[in-house]
Amino acid sequence: MKLSHHITHLTGDSDGWDVFYRARRMIRDGHEVTELTIGEHDIRTDLSILAAMDVSARGGHTGYAMVPGTDSLRDTVAARVQARTGVPTTRDNVLITPGGQAALFAAHTAACDPGDVGLFMDPYYATYPGTIRAAGAQARAIQTRAEDSFQPRAGLIEEQAAGAVSLLINSPNNPTGVVYSAQTLSDIAGLCQRRNFWLISDEVYDTQVWEGSHISPRSLPGMDQQTLVVGSMSKSHAMTGSRCGWIVGPETAIEHLINLATHTTYGVPGFIQDAAEFALNAGTALEDKISAPFIRRRAIAIDILSRQHVIHLVPAQGAMYLMLDIRATGLSGEAFANALLDTHAIAVMPGESFGRSAAGHIRVAMTVEDEKFAASLGILCDFAAGLAQKSGAA
Repeated sequence: MKLSHHITHLTGDSDGWDVFYRARRMIRDGHEVTELTIGEHDIRTDLSILAAMDVSARGGHTGYAMVPGTDSLRDTVAARVQARTGVPTTRDNVLITPGGQAALFAAHTAACDPGDVGLFMDPYYATYPGTIRAAGAQARAIQTRAEDSFQPRAGLIEEQAAGAVSLLINSPNNPTGVVYSAQTLSDIAGLCQRRNFWLISDEVYDTQVWEGSHISPRSLPGMDQQTLVVGSMSKSHAMTGSRCGWIVGPETAIEHLINLATHTTYGVPGFIQDAAEFALNAGTALEDKISAPFIRRRAIAIDILSRQHVIHLVPAQGAMYLMLDIRATGLSGEAFANALLDTHAIAVMPGESFGRSAAGHIRVAMTVEDEKFAASLGILCDFAAGLAQKSGAA
């Protein structure tokens, strides 16, 4: 039987994650590999959250939950967003979703008709283009430049905006670790208002800001009615497997997104929502506990990288990743990552896995314990120095 073109063309022939898949095969075959690849915390969901989940499930909250989300969790998310942004927000502005990924799909379904163009920034999180295509739109990448620290430039976006109805941004950014500046976001907001774009803002790393401050574009003048914000419990509370996220947006958009959820996901389990509500009400102390390892490892990385001159660190302002410029080695990001895996059993992500703009870079996830992280990064630097010397760049 023939499958639809729609489902068979969500991604290309290769998604650029060959190094990751190869590392996983090596582990499966019994080899010891240090994985600095994906954004999975090396600590698991806090036991207090699991206890709240257990109490809720044993208490009977295991049947169908309200499709929009429980009133109490929606109220909690709304209060959190309002406190962080200053924008009046109620439960009517909130839809609870099965993780941030479902929220990304729903947001693009709300913003785009079939055949419309959805813009997104390159480098990008791996699922972005496929998510836009899944919503029936054409995915169009807008390049950023390493020389600009991967800050988007509104002029470059506008040059490629023909046919577009939405723009997806992500700050703090995965994969670069860059936090978009106030000027960048102001310029993007102005562009969206001039072009009447929906701005879809992926803010799942909003609790992981190491330099500067996080600005939600929904808080900028005139943007609350054309911004859809994606949030999640995954990164802020190490609840990746619980699949609990949300969309925050205008009431009318949320009403229609609830209708979409009724015909697709049919909501999120009640005991998961109750655990998420408990976690959010635990306040910043719990969030700080989750982010503390990344603050330490960022400091470790800055110290190690300051002692060499081959690898350049893209400003590591937020999220759990380091983007490293390894062009001085003479290798592409993909070639470097494969050679590092073969030689030292250390797995990192090639910059090319995230689009064209990060070619010649690698992404390092700060997701192993401190001593192992420091040792692996030191080996990586020595490996890069050797390659640079051979290529004559050092």
